[in-house]
Amino acid sequence: MESTIVMINLFGAVALLLFGLAQVKDGVTRAFGGRLRKGLALGTGGPFRAFVAGFLSTIALQSSTATALMTASFVEKNLIRSRMAQIVLLGANVGTAVTAWIVATGIEWVSPLVILIGVVLYRSRSTVRQGAGAAMVGVGLMLLSLHLLSLATEPMRQSPALAAFLTLLDGAWPVALAFSTVLAFISSSSLAVVVLILSLTTMGILSPALTIVLVLGANLGGAIPPVIATLKSPAPARRVTIANLLVRAVGCVIALPFAGMAADALAQLPLPATKLPVDAHLAFNIVVAMIFWPLSPVLARLMERLVPDEPKGETGPQYLEETALATPVVALSGATREVLRVGDLIETMLIHTMKAFEENSLSELEKIGSYEKQVDELQQAIKIYLSRLGHQGLNEENSARSIVIIDYAINLEHIGDIIEKGLQEQVRKKIVNGLRFSTDGYAELTGLFNLTVENLRIAQTILVTRDFALARQLVEVKVAVRRMEKESSERHLARLRDGRLDSLQTSSLHLDMLRDLKRINAHLVSVAYPILDESGLLVESRLRGTE
Repeated sequence: MESTIVMINLFGAVALLLFGLAQVKDGVTRAFGGRLRKGLALGTGGPFRAFVAGFLSTIALQSSTATALMTASFVEKNLIRSRMAQIVLLGANVGTAVTAWIVATGIEWVSPLVILIGVVLYRSRSTVRQGAGAAMVGVGLMLLSLHLLSLATEPMRQSPALAAFLTLLDGAWPVALAFSTVLAFISSSSLAVVVLILSLTTMGILSPALTIVLVLGANLGGAIPPVIATLKSPAPARRVTIANLLVRAVGCVIALPFAGMAADALAQLPLPATKLPVDAHLAFNIVVAMIFWPLSPVLARLMERLVPDEPKGETGPQYLEETALATPVVALSGATREVLRVGDLIETMLIHTMKAFEENSLSELEKIGSYEKQVDELQQAIKIYLSRLGHQGLNEENSARSIVIIDYAINLEHIGDIIEKGLQEQVRKKIVNGLRFSTDGYAELTGLFNLTVENLRIAQTILVTRDFALARQLVEVKVAVRRMEKESSERHLARLRDGRLDSLQTSSLHLDMLRDLKRINAHLVSVAYPILDESGLLVESRLRGTE
């Protein structure tokens, strides 16, 4: 019974530590997430800045895993070069080691004060203060968990079973390394395992050499969760996390035979023996960073061979060629072809949704989500591609064309969101609940659906041809759509006043679908504005009659 209570106390303290870490990450993300991501993306212009960016991000988020995943996503979007990403993660590894060192300075007595300040800030109406308050509460809980870990591990000193287990590990360092690796992987936090090792060391139940071996395992295990999280990501993102795991694995393999010598060397320094885990953790990551920083270009090339790019399929960009960036006209042509693919996907989504509405078929809605995800990915790729083109010194005409393409891609992405989150769900409700629209209401909606598809096709043509007559026609159609939406709403309300049961049952869906189709058409019309604006026919987005 006593051993059960000890284990419950131990696991509870570790759980509180992990919860505190999560609170810090969530709080910092809420308060400074946008600026933190922007700083990480922009702060990688050189090796030193990349290292500092990874270091500071991990200190702020209390999670090298979070930094690794952010960095991987930036590499995937070509915002960070692969070589710089490796240096970012070296900085992140040192950052998490410094965090452990700070946590172990014996300041857990301030945890009640930190939690109190955090709660006061959290009650503020400011989002930034609320995030900062949540982060401070998390820090306070982490410090409190140290005290609880110390209390929970104290009875273990007299445990014969634990002594036998540690003796076994002390005689089999590879087993000890694997054990600590598994603990760090399960907890998704090398910091949590290092703090647990710190508590056991403070009680004097770990030998110095075994302590270092366990710390090595914690470092290795902490690099595994980002790899698991990016398994289904594109090759550039996987290269970053796999390279980080490879760096730590090589470091552990080299350091493992010298764990005893390292323990003796650290013992010669004027450092408290009870802080050996955090000192070893910091020393290991600093040495690894010093070794692999100069090797980052070699490591990046190695990962390109080990994790080759996937062949371009139908879902990824097909016309955004890297070599075309040197020739703006060719690059803009490729971007135009790519954004037309996005328009084709939107048309497919509209047609599937319309068929589901007409045929009461849920199967027509099955692929809407995957299409919308593809729309998001392509429009993001187009924006990044053209933003990179912007650095090549475009002339005024090409710059204006680039803006038109980006605006059209953004509008198409908004349309995809409206279809997925609006029209699709409304049609699904109609089918699942067996609702029937009135004959007039059904005809009005199908007519507006068909008109919307036709307007999309016109918008696609306008983007390529820049035809003035078509642009004018599309803007005039917007007025017609607005009128159709208004008249359909009025007729629907008239049917409600007449007590039509079918109109009563579908009232909300009818009005919501009218609104969403009107919004889609408004986004489509935007492609015509630049053409009419050049001709002086727009006054505050309205057509002016020609003389």
